[in-house]
Amino acid sequence: MIALTRLNHQSFVLNADLIKYIESTPDTMITLTTGERMIVKESSEEVIRKVVDYGRMLRRLMEPT
Repeated sequence: MIALTRLNHQSFVLNADLIKYIESTPDTMITLTTGERMIVKESSEEVIRKVVDYGRMLRRLMEPT
């Protein structure tokens, strides 16, 4: 899950696994696998960084101790 912000400054958490693609038009538009689209305040680079960081965190949690 990644924390994002809508253009109206409302914060929300998105399941990163649902992201199909991200566009900069110039606003950042995220299209989900469900077909839903949302525009967020974060740049596409920031969204990608959050998704990558989330994936790294999951892999660390799944490593055998």
